[in-house]
Amino acid sequence: MTSVRRILLAEDDPNDVELTIAALDDHGMVNGVDVVSDGAEALDYLYCRGKFAGRSTGLPAVVLLDIKMPKVDGVEVLRQIKNDPVLRVIPVVMLTSSREEKDLFESYRLGANAFVVKPVDFSAFVEAVKQVGAFWAVLNEPPPSSSQVDVQVVDS
Repeated sequence: MTSVRRILLAEDDPNDVELTIAALDDHGMVNGVDVVSDGAEALDYLYCRGKFAGRSTGLPAVVLLDIKMPKVDGVEVLRQIKNDPVLRVIPVVMLTSSREEKDLFESYRLGANAFVVKPVDFSAFVEAVKQVGAFWAVLNEPPPSSSQVDVQVVDS
């Protein structure tokens, strides 16, 4: 059986955190979820700094990222992730209530792997989160870390 890797959930709304955790729990993935409540905490988590300085340095299997968060919004967190050579391999799923076309466009332009609009209907939301979590945390094969890859430079 494939082991479940960690999921980083960056969400400031406690109700949405509860719904997301419940959906992941239905799929047996709740023990692998780390929750942060704003974009600054998400970046601290990813860079193992601040209150996350002592966490193991492994990358999460996926980041579920809300767009509208305090301190640093989700689009800026996405921008920093995708501009970092180490972090850019992490799949990022924008999990948001925003239906604004500019948010969708900007998220994909910056490199988001998916954009999921939080449905108002609880059962539809649970099903969407279960599918996203199962795919990225269980089924998807992450790229090897740079230390596992032999890179040869060939002069032409």
